[in-house]
Amino acid sequence: MLDIRKMRDFPDEIRAGLKNRGADAEVVDSVLELDRERRELLTAVENLKSERNRVSKQIGQMKRNGEDTSEVQLAMREMGAKIGALDQDVHDVESRLNEMILTIPNTPGATTLIGANESENRVIRSHGEPKIFDFEPKGHIELGESLEIMDFPRATKMTGAGFPLLVGLGSRLQRALIQFMLDLHVDQHGYTEILPPTLVNRKSMIGTGQLPKMEDDMYHLPEDDLWMIPTAEVPITNFYREEIIDKPLPVLLTAYTPCFRREAGAAGKDTRGMIRVHQFDKVEMVKFVEPTTSYDELEKLLGNAEDVLQKLGLCYRVLELCSGDISFAAAKCYDLELWAPGQNDWLEVSSCSNFEDFQARRANIRYRDENGKTQFVHTLNGSGVALPRLVVAILENGQQADGSVILPDAIVPYMNGIKSIEPKA
Repeated sequence: MLDIRKMRDFPDEIRAGLKNRGADAEVVDSVLELDRERRELLTAVENLKSERNRVSKQIGQMKRNGEDTSEVQLAMREMGAKIGALDQDVHDVESRLNEMILTIPNTPGATTLIGANESENRVIRSHGEPKIFDFEPKGHIELGESLEIMDFPRATKMTGAGFPLLVGLGSRLQRALIQFMLDLHVDQHGYTEILPPTLVNRKSMIGTGQLPKMEDDMYHLPEDDLWMIPTAEVPITNFYREEIIDKPLPVLLTAYTPCFRREAGAAGKDTRGMIRVHQFDKVEMVKFVEPTTSYDELEKLLGNAEDVLQKLGLCYRVLELCSGDISFAAAKCYDLELWAPGQNDWLEVSSCSNFEDFQARRANIRYRDENGKTQFVHTLNGSGVALPRLVVAILENGQQADGSVILPDAIVPYMNGIKSIEPKA
């Protein structure tokens, strides 16, 4: 969440940041008005409590002197009722204030590209060239079905649209990619692997910014008030919720999890196949870093995600997202997109974001600086990477004229030496 003190001291800066990302800047005035009301109420109730303490001592002295205290005690009871009412008013105003602040997105970072929407994102570099075929390349749905490694009709029968089913070497490919990425991030990039729950509580979802903004996009178990995670970012970031991190920064964590998203409003868009699904696998990277290093750490995080794609020999590009296209909690974000010839399009497989202290304030994650003072950490996260579109790109780029698919060399050891997936005879 945004720092209320910064909103008081630099309201114009906050308004400008919100306008740059297309958000409602007038909410700043509403927040400041509630904040003024809260502080006035606090002053009033503290004054009454101070007066009550003074009179309590006076009553004690009157009793010792044998004086009648009935009128003073009656006044004290009335004062107590006023204090109780004011305390309730403070609670109500604070609740409204906190609820309002939780709906306000992060402001763009100082180096974030300013723009209205995704059309103003900028390609900052690319790796490799889109593959040229001497035959008409197939899409992953046709490839997956002809190779008998995907079965979308049975997945729909089991659950419904948007839930993929991998079979045989399709399942093996997915498992190999997960293991390859985890090994890379742990052994070469310095992350510690964890295996978190796939259900989290409301506080965890609020801590990373999914709630209340994106509630309609999430799967919820209302009887337990638990949420199926939309990304491993949620449980990993909440690893240190309401804690002071007791080890040197940066702390780097990675995890594989299944992820679940309703994607409300996306019905009808890429609903066949693996492009847009409600359940998918992903390897995630999360960093807890000192504020002064967070933008350097963002570049390293992006490099870790790029390393995955480079080792798989895939053509990709890096987009710097503009202020109107970054996520609710992000201050700056890069996207990685893979070229998929069967789609004749670029597919996003990773977003790497710096949230600055936005998530840390919501989740109360702190560290001690070199002077021993408690500060909020900066949090970062990036997909390292998401599986469905990665599988799409591998199949579509590796396809051969005879219908087989050549697999990237980097995952052959994880496939027990299998170098290609061949059509069934």
